[in-house]
Amino acid sequence: MEKRKILMVDDEERMRKLIKDFLTRHDFQVVEAGDGEAAIDIFFNDKNIDLVILDVMMPKMDGWEVLETIRKYSQVPVIMLTAKAEERDELRGFQLGVDEYITKPFSPKILVARVEAILRRSGGPGTQDVLEVGGITINKAAHTVSIDGKELELSFKEFELLTYFVENQGLALSRETILNNVWNYNYFGDARTIDTHVKKLRSKMGEKGNYIKTVWGMGYKFEVDQQ
Repeated sequence: MEKRKILMVDDEERMRKLIKDFLTRHDFQVVEAGDGEAAIDIFFNDKNIDLVILDVMMPKMDGWEVLETIRKYSQVPVIMLTAKAEERDELRGFQLGVDEYITKPFSPKILVARVEAILRRSGGPGTQDVLEVGGITINKAAHTVSIDGKELELSFKEFELLTYFVENQGLALSRETILNNVWNYNYFGDARTIDTHVKKLRSKMGEKGNYIKTVWGMGYKFEVDQQ
């Protein structure tokens, strides 16, 4: 089986080596970049990048710029690394399309676990690869969503969130439950992370976005309106 390829972007060589060693031990192939410009060059010249680990503070081109550039052309999963623990930075990352957000210092084991979880959930055939409800078709193996036959451009985490809603339709889901199941590994984030993603998801879904109901004081429920 071909190894999954990860692009590791950080201007600290010691950090790149640490992460590369851990990922290589877990059977991943790692490509390194020491700054944002090099990362963009590698990403667009190598069509087989499965996931990007991206530091925020870098010379030439910072992580935000790299992320924005990648998101114009690709929905590849992105994990952001940062020394900043400020809430506004975290929210900015999710608004730009980050899939996971990890604050330094962190355990390399946790990083590897999150990488594995994202890649495990983003590919590979399952028992129920295609979900269809209310004009929405989700192909889990191909990682695509279409509404009334028209394909939707979703980020990795938006796709995960919609899939989770559809698989649990009719159930009132608390924000904590959604965080633990969609963001994995007891993600210690703010509930507004979910609200931000739901807002963007509803917007992209148009009228079908109304299927995602707000359960006041609790969270959300996916329910198809009966005609």
